[in-house]
Amino acid sequence: MATRESAGRARAASGPALTPGRLAALRLPAYRWFLTAQTCSSLGDFVVAPALAFAVLDLTGSAGDLGLVLAARTVPIILFMLLGGVIADRLPRHRVMLGADVVRMLGQGVMAGLVFGGQAAVWQLMALQAVHGTASAMFTPAVSRLVQEIVPESRRPSANALRSMSHSATMIAGPLLAALLVVTAGAGPAMVLDAVTFGVSALCLSRLRLPRTGPAPAAGPGRLVGELREGWLEFRSRSWVWSIISVASLANMLYATFTVLGPGLSEQRFGGRGAWGVLLAAFGAGAVLGGAAALWLRPRRPLRAATLALSLFAAPPLALAAGSPGLPATAAAVLLGGVGLMLFNSLWETALQAEIPPGTLSRVSAYEWLGSYAAQPVGLTLAGTAAAHAGTRTTLLCAGLAQLVIGFAPLALRDVRELRARDR
Repeated sequence: MATRESAGRARAASGPALTPGRLAALRLPAYRWFLTAQTCSSLGDFVVAPALAFAVLDLTGSAGDLGLVLAARTVPIILFMLLGGVIADRLPRHRVMLGADVVRMLGQGVMAGLVFGGQAAVWQLMALQAVHGTASAMFTPAVSRLVQEIVPESRRPSANALRSMSHSATMIAGPLLAALLVVTAGAGPAMVLDAVTFGVSALCLSRLRLPRTGPAPAAGPGRLVGELREGWLEFRSRSWVWSIISVASLANMLYATFTVLGPGLSEQRFGGRGAWGVLLAAFGAGAVLGGAAALWLRPRRPLRAATLALSLFAAPPLALAAGSPGLPATAAAVLLGGVGLMLFNSLWETALQAEIPPGTLSRVSAYEWLGSYAAQPVGLTLAGTAAAHAGTRTTLLCAGLAQLVIGFAPLALRDVRELRARDR
């Protein structure tokens, strides 16, 4: 899941055009390098996701095996995310992220070689995805803190919205490029491209020049536990944080049914593997629209708006379950899911950066990501089994309806309904 400004920004927000204030973060060289790095690695992720799905289906034809490979990436994220948060608060954030990118580049390169050589086995893909997940656990908690470090508070809404839009644009380009590569050349080239993008991201991060922050705190198990406890107290003390993360965890678990069952069902229903790429691209198009909306919208109560936006995230599984007349109608519903998720992410990220003290933000972000991912492996591993017993469409329908109902739960808390933006 990914998140005040003065009167100057409030005045700019009322303008009829995309004013310079909305692009203010791009004036910062460090942010431009960061954004370029994020865009490159995101593009690779969205190219490799459908390629990996069909590589597994080609090996075994089993949605259950696909769920296991995807879960192998998620489990290390859960196990090591808190450690990643402590490391990101101790060491220069961009260096931690650069190292993680290098590890992911090497891992994805090895996977590409196995697929190219026709020697890949499910256990090998699981092992390499576990490496990928471990590196991601080091990388992810550092992102919010790095943005907080390189972008002044007045420009962070712009920075978060631009990051969301960039991420969303890759959600369109990545699956379409993947569909082209998978149909014409197979999964291997898509995996090579993913490895290259991590290399480019590492190169961009190496260009950041940030002020020294002094020596890291003394290491040791006791100190580590103390830092984790400090982050947990910050996390637990805010009901709006833990309530929304709890819901996000369940929503991600339920949405996993779409991730696992979608490739096979879309191929059957719409007559080709390219259909899955189209649906993923539609989600990306919606995410671009959601990011653009975040540039314009400055809701008085951002968490209430974010929670309402997240309800649209249930649209993709519901649309695929409904058996719509054709691919365009399904893609339109999937697009709505992208709008809701990315609008939520931008509002949520900005709220975290404004309300959490800088010294603990990476650790709070680690708990946030840990919570968001916690139940996802359950959904990934059980989706195939549930579909085998209840049917694919029934599984998607039940998951989508549950996701829709659960998504409104945080609104029962006053802190979620009433938290005000800092510039209000």
